[in-house]
This record gives sequence, structure tokens and C-alpha cells, in this order.
Amino acid sequence: MTTVHHTTNGTLRAAWTRTAAAWMMLAAVLVAGAPAHAQQQTAAGATLNGYVTDTETQETLIGATVAIKGTKLGAYTNKSGYFSIPNIPPGRHTVSISSVGYERKEEEIEVGPSESKKLTFALTPKAVAKQQITVTADKEVEKRQIDVSRVNIPVEQLRQIRIGGESDIFRSLQYMPGILTSSQISSGLYIRGGSPDQNLVLIDGSTVYNPSHLLGFFSAFNPDAIKDVDLIKGGFPSEFGGRMSAVLNLTQKDGNRNEFEGVGSIGAVSSRLSLQGPLGKGSYFVGGRRTYLDLLMGLFPEDKANPFPTFNFYDLNAKVTQDVSDNDRISLSGFTSEDKLGLSGAGFDFNIGMGNRTGALRWTHIFGDNLFTVLNLSASRYHNGFSGEQSGFKTKMENVINDYTAKATVEWFASNDLTVKAGYEGTKYRFDYLQNFTGKDSVGQSGQLGGAATNLTVDDWMHAGYGQINYQITDLLSLQAGLRASYVQLADTVVFDPRAALRYQWQEDIAFKAAWGIYHQYLHLASLPDFSFFDTWLPTDSTVLPGRSEQYIFSVETTPLEGYGLNVEGYYKKLYNINEIDQYETNGKNVNDLLFSGNGTAYGAEILLQKKTGDLTGWVGYALGYINAKFDSINYGKEFRPKYDRRHDLKIVAQYKLNERWEIGASFSLQSGQSYTGATSRFNSNLPGEDPGVPITVPADRYALRLPASHQLNINANYNTTLFGLPARLLIDIYNVYSRRDIWFRYYDTTKEVTEVTDVRLLPILPTVALEVKF
Repeated sequence: MTTVHHTTNGTLRAAWTRTAAAWMMLAAVLVAGAPAHAQQQTAAGATLNGYVTDTETQETLIGATVAIKGTKLGAYTNKSGYFSIPNIPPGRHTVSISSVGYERKEEEIEVGPSESKKLTFALTPKAVAKQQITVTADKEVEKRQIDVSRVNIPVEQLRQIRIGGESDIFRSLQYMPGILTSSQISSGLYIRGGSPDQNLVLIDGSTVYNPSHLLGFFSAFNPDAIKDVDLIKGGFPSEFGGRMSAVLNLTQKDGNRNEFEGVGSIGAVSSRLSLQGPLGKGSYFVGGRRTYLDLLMGLFPEDKANPFPTFNFYDLNAKVTQDVSDNDRISLSGFTSEDKLGLSGAGFDFNIGMGNRTGALRWTHIFGDNLFTVLNLSASRYHNGFSGEQSGFKTKMENVINDYTAKATVEWFASNDLTVKAGYEGTKYRFDYLQNFTGKDSVGQSGQLGGAATNLTVDDWMHAGYGQINYQITDLLSLQAGLRASYVQLADTVVFDPRAALRYQWQEDIAFKAAWGIYHQYLHLASLPDFSFFDTWLPTDSTVLPGRSEQYIFSVETTPLEGYGLNVEGYYKKLYNINEIDQYETNGKNVNDLLFSGNGTAYGAEILLQKKTGDLTGWVGYALGYINAKFDSINYGKEFRPKYDRRHDLKIVAQYKLNERWEIGASFSLQSGQSYTGATSRFNSNLPGEDPGVPITVPADRYALRLPASHQLNINANYNTTLFGLPARLLIDIYNVYSRRDIWFRYYDTTKEVTEVTDVRLLPILPTVALEVKF
């Protein structure tokens, strides 16, 4: 294979000179904008830092609140469960520690002048999610947490939402307003006008390029292995880059440090098993999941005339965490998933496969009492392939991405009012693309472009640096501001992404939030617009501009009643250099030949009423959204709405604990129908004496029509019991309760004399039962 390189040393030096100048200006702004007490810690002030953990497993807790009662001092724990509170007056204090789903805890401490005290606070999980009591100290900490467009749903609550008998993180997130899907059997996330490839999906710092299992019914992540789900629907801070829509940041469980623990489940669709326990000075976790449809199909008699397809997937998560010292922690984690779909018989064979491989080595180190650093080395590999044979004629397509990334982050808890975060990210990409339509096994000459066979390898480098601050300007006003700079070698381009967010506490229980930012994306996903098993990721080269979005967000957040949260949010996005594949291009020599480029807008409003605590939990959400796109080479240059535009979106989720034995739940969704392209007429083209073949339709305006509205109700019940003395749960689910078979897609059947409009419908009612056992 031939490796394609593009470098310009002079341009690279000039780019990094501009980048360095930008960082110097940013540093000057940070120093000048910091208050005097933020630049120099009070000489007599003490510092409290440490971790918050779960008493049963010693797993660190993310987003827990640690507050000093009687003061305005406090902090949230970060992704590693770490917190730091500087400038504490000497003397005795009461520390209040809380987290959703855990009993509140208070501890007395005594600190001396300039003392640094490191403690670990352990919280006890609640047997029942009782009413959460918010104290004044918690509210003071909350004022500094801006969190624009952040989805904050506890993982345990997400696990209770099951579709087709399986809990699934992506399918659960689809029940939040503003998060759409292409169909009821898709786990892809279409967020505020952005397609799934515009979402940055991370698991323990590693990028996952296709987070779905084949056919899209489930995502690739086993919910048993996930500790924290952090979804930012827009306006995300400068520490994240490379995507222009949203961020989904997943953290895997470290494992139980106290004792061995296992969970096994047998269901109608798949089975899963997870094991965790103490290991050395830390813990381990390993979990796996597999379908067995291929095994069940093997029980049926073979029918060569009408063969059954073979389909299976599996995923595996593993993580080992060790404490090297009081200030050093190392973790090694991995994730793999694989899907296979095949059909053999009747003179036609095909096989489709795709998979993800990720691995990450993470080192956290604490310097002093207020400087937290993270070094993350990760590798990610995504492959997608198709091979087929019909009457001896062979075809093959493959796409592989190898991603090697190093990230270094420094988080400085400068004062109770100021936190500074900065970092570097470098990624080495390798894209492999193979297309073979020669009819033979040969993949073609190395480096061959276009024609019946294409065999390419493209290497690229991406470097990025960022800096951001969280600063409480006054007791009521907080600011988050940052700048990200990126350089991509193949495109030989440097871009700067400034971002800012504000929070204003208007009244005790009413806060206004706003965010603005610029976001760039260098990777392009080339897939067919209607239905495709094969997606191709392409880099940005010198022939195509990177994608770019400019986002404006405003929200109002309030607590109408104790235990309830209400959020109303409006957004507007400008989209530049978005892409759609040119499916008729067969001889492309660069990225620009394979893609159409255009611009677009997305705007709308969302409302979410949420109840996180009590016997009854859940939410009601509604979103109104508009998406428009315009391409010179598509739809005659006229503006159109993309396929995944759904104007109205209503979601209702409820879970109720009847007693110690029974829990019931339900989820309902109602959405505008998906857009599709109609047809105006049909025609045949043939020479005299030739078979006229199948007529071809003439398309109308692109995606100008809508399918009927889509709606569905799912219910579930859990029965808690024991099996051979072990805790067990019987999981009962009914998917699509009233068996409404929504339309998957619509096409025009031209094989008959009169063209018929034909609908392919989705699944009917599907009851399932599963058994889960803990040991």
C-alpha cells in the first residue's frame, strides 16, 4: 500500500508561532482577569482535598458535592472523583458530602493555618431514592457549575430504561428532548441538527468511531461496565474538540475494591456477565455481552432456497486500577466489540463485519494540594467491511481507522472562585480504504486509485492545545471561557475555537445560562443517505475545508418544587462545510471528489421537567427543532431539510418503586415523521432489441415529504427475589405495547405496470423475559 503524506515545514512553523502567540494572549487574559485572592492564596488559609467514594465498593464518585457548612466554600468531584477546596479559615468546620443516589454525610474536621488536609469521604448508597434535601452550602457550589446543555441522568436510572429486554445507554439517552434517532430500531444519536458522526464519543479517553452494533438496535456499550455518562448536547468547553455537535464522555467502572462481585443475566436477545473485585492496591472489572441468534438459527433445518441470515455481536470491557502512591493512580482499560452478518445460498453469498478496539493507559498525579494532572495514552481501531460473491463474481470493500492519541491535562484549583484547566492532545491517524469490484480476489496494485479497484492508505497528524477557566465573578455571576487551537497536517490548516459560557443566579431557585462557541471537525463520514451497511470515514485533505459550527445557547433552570428540576433551553447553530456523499462518483482521486459540501442551520427549543428522587422518578420532555441545509450540487441548489429532521419530539419516562419486591416503568415517545424524497415519474431507457429492464423513478424535491408521525409505548417490570440464596431480578419487558408498526422507510416499486408506494415497517409488539443474578 502507498502512504500519502502532505507536509509543509514552513507553514507548520508559522502555524505554531501563531498558536503560541494566541496562548500568550490567553495567559495574559487569565492572569489579568483573576482576582487578587485567586492569584495568591490566603497565607493563613487551609486546603482540604481528596476523594469521594462508595462505601460498598470504594469506587470513586463523579460529580459529588463537598461543601463547608456556614461558608460559601465547596467543590464538585471531577472525573477521577477528586476535589480541592482552598482558603478554608483555620478552626473547626462541618463538611457536608452528597451525591444523587447516596445518603448525605457530615463530618467534623479541624484545620490549622496553611494546613493541607487530604481525606477520603465514603458515602452509603440509598436503599430507596428518597427526597434529596439541598442545603445552602450545596447551592453555593452549584452557582459555580455552569453546565450548559448537559444531560444529568444518574446511570442507575438510565439502566432502568429497557428496550426489547435490554438496557442500553444510547437508547435511554434518546428519550431526552432534542436527541433524535433515524428510527425506533436505531441507537444513533442525532443531536440538535447534527448527524451521529458529529458527536465525539469517548470511553476512558479513547475515541469510538461507531458506537452501535450492526442494525443499530443496541449501542456497543454494556451498561454494566459504565460508571458515568456525561452528555453535552452543545456549547461544550474547550477541553473537547474534533467534533462540531455534541460530546458523549463515558467512564468505565474501576471495580469493587472491597470484595469479589459478579452479575449474570440471561435474556431472549443476549446474555451478559460481569466480574469485579480487589486486586493488589486497587481493583479490576471485566464484563462481556453476546447475542446467540446465530446459535438459535442453527437449530432450524437448513433451507437452501430461502436461507436464514447469520448474525451475532459481542462486546467486552476490562479495566485494572492501581494506587501507586497516595498521589498517583494508574489505570489500564480496554473495550472491544464485533458484529458479523452473513447470508449464504441461492447463488449469492455476502458477509458484513464491523468492530471497535480501544485501549487506554491513564495516570493521575496530584501536585501539592490544588494541582491535578492526567496523562492519557490511548489507541483506537475501527473497521468496517463487506464482501460478496454472486455467480463467481467477487466484490469487497473495507475501511479501517487506526487512532493513536496522547492527552495531557493540568487542572489547577487556584481558589474557591477560580479553576484553570489546560492541556495538549496529539493524534496519529491512519486511514485504510479498499474497494475491489474487479470480480477477483486480487485487491489491486498498491496505491491504486479509482476504477474497479482502489487500495489506499492515508496518514495524518492532528495537534491541539487548549486553555479554559471557570471563574465566579460575583456571588451571582459565573464565567467559563476558553480557547482551543488545532493543526492538521494533511490539510495544513490551523484553526482557533474560542468558547464562552455564563451563569447568572437571578433568584434563589432560578438561574440563567448562556453559551457561545466555534467548533471544527476534520473527519467526514461518507454513507448513503437512505440505508447503508458500509460507512467510510475520510480525513480533511487540501481539497476540502473542515466542517465548522457556530453555536448560540440560552437556558433557564429552576426548581419549581423540592426534588424537581425544570430546564427550558433555546439554541441556534450555523453549520458550514457539512457533507453528503456523492454516491455516483466511481473514480474519485481525493476527498473533494467523493463529497458534496454545503451549509446549514439548526435551531429550536427544548423543555425538560425532571424528578430524580423519591419512589416515582422520571421526566417529561418536549423539543421543537428546525434543520435546513443547502448544497449547490443537491436539490438544484435549493434549501432542504435533512432526512433526520423531526419537527416535534415528545418524550415521557416514568419509573415507580411499588415495594421492596416490585418496580415498574414505562417510556413513551411521539415524534414527527421522518423526511423522505418522493418521486414525480418513472422512465425506461434501452436500445432497440434490448430488455427494457426495471424502470427508474425521477425524484421530487429532496426530503420534501414526511412519513406519518411515529409513536411507541414500552413498559417494564422488575421483580426482586432470590435464587439459590443469591439476589436475583426477574426482568419483564413489553416493547411496542400497542403494536404500532411505524414505517422504517418508503420506496417506489416499479416492477409492476403501475408504480406502487411500498412501506417497510418496523417491529410489532415484542415481549421479553430475562433473569439477572448477583453473586
